[in-house]
Amino acid sequence: MTAGGNKLLFELYRTMRRIRSFEERVNELFVRGQSAGSMLHMSIGEEAVAGVCRAMEQGDSFTTHHRGHGIFIARGADPKRMMSEIAGKADGYCSGKGGSMHIADMALGALGANAIVGGGIPHVVGAGMSYRNRKLPHVSVAFFGDGASQQGILYEAMNMAALWKLPVVFCCINNQYGMGTRIDRAAANPNLHERAIACGLSGMAVDGSDVEEVHEASERIVTAARNGRPGFLTLNCYRFFGHARLDKSPYRDEAEEAEGRRRDALATARDRLVARGTADAESLRSLDAEIEAEMNAAVEHAVAAHPPAISTMFRDVFAEGEAPPRPLRQHLSMILGESR
Repeated sequence: MTAGGNKLLFELYRTMRRIRSFEERVNELFVRGQSAGSMLHMSIGEEAVAGVCRAMEQGDSFTTHHRGHGIFIARGADPKRMMSEIAGKADGYCSGKGGSMHIADMALGALGANAIVGGGIPHVVGAGMSYRNRKLPHVSVAFFGDGASQQGILYEAMNMAALWKLPVVFCCINNQYGMGTRIDRAAANPNLHERAIACGLSGMAVDGSDVEEVHEASERIVTAARNGRPGFLTLNCYRFFGHARLDKSPYRDEAEEAEGRRRDALATARDRLVARGTADAESLRSLDAEIEAEMNAAVEHAVAAHPPAISTMFRDVFAEGEAPPRPLRQHLSMILGESR
């Protein structure tokens, strides 16, 4: 491994640690009763997605699913603004109106996050078509879970991307469970990338506990897509916790969960850094503490931030200049007045 490779692994470790710490603080925000809603989906166990995001360039775009916090962090999102959005505060990315599952920021290339399973996948086809037609050197990446592999829109999107040779990548984060259904109970062939190959895309599956392997494969897939060969990449990992914050995953036994959590991309990267002499245990503990302080500050910022004013309820919902809907009380008064 070259010095440059070791430096890259260190940076990937830093990103993965930031994702893990952010998600742990999201959980804390929920326990404190400060989150806006209870549908929080942790991406703990999926941190190696940082390798995909690292292979992307400035100007590339992406969509995410409802478990997309880590992807946003890896693409450069501000943890304070993200935490504020999850808390429903006015200084969040969507002014507190999107919440955990709908964070978006066009400046980051984020075309939106979607709570509808597979809902964000077709957006990248449109983005890819735009890049091709305008001769822009960008790629659009759709991040989704294995649960979306059963959605028809995925196959329509893959066929169009292959047919028109669009600069698009479909990235399936296979954490083994679609809600409570294990992948081998939902798909006769759990090798999801083989479906993409049948559609005419290049397809690969990688070990989602090895961020270096993820990054190396992503470089190949993303570069090929940038040159008109769309691709499909599966990250095989394990979801450490239940589907959402309140799901205690009774459908999995303790032995399975213990085995799954041993596939920890963070621990693997940490051990390699120490073994290669790139970093010692003390310097990594110092880095971890620095990141934890950053995420603690994000939580405190979100808790102290102000909620959106009632007067802004319909801002960003209706077109600029369009009259907002009348309050229900006013509407009822008008109806009752006309009936007299």
